[in-house]
Amino acid sequence: MEIRPFKQIDLDGGVVIEGFPSVGLVTTIAATYLISSLNLDQIAAIDSPWFPPVSMIYAEKPKFPGRIYASAQHKIAVFLSEFTPALYLDRFIARAILAWARDQKCSLVISPCGVPTTEERPSTEKLLVHGVGTTERARQMLREAGIHVLEFGVVPGISGALLNEGRWNNFDLIALLVEAYQGIPDAKAAGAVVEAIDMLLPQIKLDVSPLYREAERIESRLKAFREQAKPVEAPRPPAVYG
Repeated sequence: MEIRPFKQIDLDGGVVIEGFPSVGLVTTIAATYLISSLNLDQIAAIDSPWFPPVSMIYAEKPKFPGRIYASAQHKIAVFLSEFTPALYLDRFIARAILAWARDQKCSLVISPCGVPTTEERPSTEKLLVHGVGTTERARQMLREAGIHVLEFGVVPGISGALLNEGRWNNFDLIALLVEAYQGIPDAKAAGAVVEAIDMLLPQIKLDVSPLYREAERIESRLKAFREQAKPVEAPRPPAVYG
């Protein structure tokens, strides 16, 4: 994995949010919304010979399929990608994210994760977000934010790899888990994750209602990008969740 910087900003004591796709595109939708709401600027790209050779075109500009957006004002950086990396890359991506966060002297990494569900849910039902922390400080942050701390379970993919790396490095890292529909973009689950991030981070104030209103537009755009990337994406076996 290679981080290619475009510009340097001060993120000392800040927060890094991971935004590679998970079930229901929960992570990508949430990351996209954070970037838009907080007006984050692209400061770097994350690249690898094993990433698909595609360019994502936004506002007439070509962009790497893996990017980092940030704000010195909010002390927040967001990793964003619309493509799903091959399963064997998850550990390498997790290590690259954590290493970059430590290099930037950030104090916390948050990794959202969609967990598959097949059950129908009422449109008015508020989704429950579970949290996992690598340190007692991270777990206390979850409790103070009113987020349920998961006692038993399995966290797969980049989120699971980040939890292991964060625990080994004694670094504050939080995974946020929410049930999401598999195979379709789930904006409601993404909204629940954004609300949880808002509760965790006092330096920002997010209004989630526009996310739901704009969900159809966001989902259509992400679907189009993923369809274009499919011919060059490496195949990925289905994940198993607990």
